[in-house]
Amino acid sequence: MIGTDSHKRTHTVVALDEVGRRLGTKTVRTNAEGHLALVEWATQFADHDEHGVRFALEDCRHLTRRLESDLLAAGQRVLRVPTRLMAGARRSSREPGKSDPIDAEAVALAALRHPDLPVAELDGPAREVKLLSDHRHDLVVQRSRIAQQVRWHLHELDPDLMIPSRGLRRQKVVRELLAELERFDGVVARLARRHLLRCQELTTQINDLERELRDLVRRLAPSLLEIPGCGVLSAAVIVGETAGVHRFRDKDAYARFTGTAPVPVWSGSSAGKVRLNRGGNRSVNCALHMIAVTQARGVGPGRPYLDKQLARGKDRVAALRLLRRRLSDVVFAALRADLRAAQQPAASPVQLAA
Repeated sequence: MIGTDSHKRTHTVVALDEVGRRLGTKTVRTNAEGHLALVEWATQFADHDEHGVRFALEDCRHLTRRLESDLLAAGQRVLRVPTRLMAGARRSSREPGKSDPIDAEAVALAALRHPDLPVAELDGPAREVKLLSDHRHDLVVQRSRIAQQVRWHLHELDPDLMIPSRGLRRQKVVRELLAELERFDGVVARLARRHLLRCQELTTQINDLERELRDLVRRLAPSLLEIPGCGVLSAAVIVGETAGVHRFRDKDAYARFTGTAPVPVWSGSSAGKVRLNRGGNRSVNCALHMIAVTQARGVGPGRPYLDKQLARGKDRVAALRLLRRRLSDVVFAALRADLRAAQQPAASPVQLAA
């Protein structure tokens, strides 16, 4: 097992045998030549384990994505080690302190102790969805910040210039405001005009990204879009963050990933008590919450379930939490259905004619 400690400029790796004894250490650059040298260096350990050489990368993909991609392209097996497991292995190490080799060894030890860690794969369409969804979210945040500045500038120029709620998302409202600003001079008016033009540009980019996401999600996850209350943007977040539903063994494992599975907090006579799970992927959890809120308004089967829980004495927050847990299972089933449909071979023209 070869553990890695990654930085912007260097990767430090430590090779361990099957019982955790250190076999070697190496530091390489974070470029193609360094990654090739790492693969060549690792070949000397191929006979130490019946499983061959395995690389364990700490799951901080902004630093390890290039290395992971090059290792997979070279035919290597790559495991992703969550940071919390690496930190626990480092604390239990007999070697005190913190250094790159110590951290790399901790990653390898965590991978040896947990043989069921997720296996990395080459990026596919789900990563494209995630990149586009994240970029759209960043642009929406920029537009919201600029819209707040525009409102204050307009209030300073003329308090009677009222902007409808979410009005700066509409090109017509922005054009009308630009026309109104023609009667003002000065720095404030000039800044307001620049902000409004930037809002126009951001809105155009956001709409283009949403159309692109709509086409991708309809092709990748049609069953997901059939869930009442699940729109294109929520589906894009779920597809992008899930990154392949085959990574999860069952719906309960997926519920833990989404942060909808409750956490047990009992001892002795308090058996059965649970608390809210504040972990998991918060982006997917938020998407599930939006679906639950939409269904609670009468779209789909969520409203009858919510009324049933309220009749049993649950408050609305707890009932929505339970609905999110059920929706996690529904989403998991839809993603599995889309995966099976994608894996089926396309029918030939002769089969279609028959």
